[in-house]
Amino acid sequence: MLSRRHGGLWCLSAESPTPRRSVAGWLGPGRPVSVGRVSLHGPEGAFGTRGGTVYPPPAYDGDGDASATYRPAGTSPELVRPGGGTSVDYLATGATTGGLFGLYRYSMGPKPGGPAPHFHRSLTESFFVLDGRVSIYDGRDWLDTGPGDWVHVPIGGVHGFRNESGPASMLLHFSPGAPREEYFEQVAAAADLPPEERLEFFLRHDNHFL
Repeated sequence: MLSRRHGGLWCLSAESPTPRRSVAGWLGPGRPVSVGRVSLHGPEGAFGTRGGTVYPPPAYDGDGDASATYRPAGTSPELVRPGGGTSVDYLATGATTGGLFGLYRYSMGPKPGGPAPHFHRSLTESFFVLDGRVSIYDGRDWLDTGPGDWVHVPIGGVHGFRNESGPASMLLHFSPGAPREEYFEQVAAAADLPPEERLEFFLRHDNHFL
């Protein structure tokens, strides 16, 4: 099996077998091509359905732009917390993706830490571990995850994470692209706020702690 279910969260282990890729092409106008569970139809039919999902309507009608963004390896992280702790690379933000998603490299230092179990009412969140070991809460258990492991949290899914075994880094993906940069930059200071202001800060950033 490609994926396993944990408390409503989809998780992919680095030890899972490599999925077989489906390939589809055109046999001719209006003629469907099906490979595996992928079905494509010609101009007269539905396009690109799989598992009940469809491609969204076109949002671009040009002939192709040179609009890719390149971030070289070694680029300094946008956020480095004092004391050699957490750093965050803003790989893609809601502002740069038109609100579609946010992608961040989240690196934790040797001191254990991370958010307690919580959920979001407007965001999905996914974790892909790059280095080290990360304890990720899936709503039922704390999973011991390592490089190559992936966890997806749907909207409303309870989750949390901690680096219990030293330095670790992972990719965090949010969809849609909310302004998480302000949250990353201010969450450490929020611990010193009066309770009412601290609650307002978390609610403003759609963090609902249990």
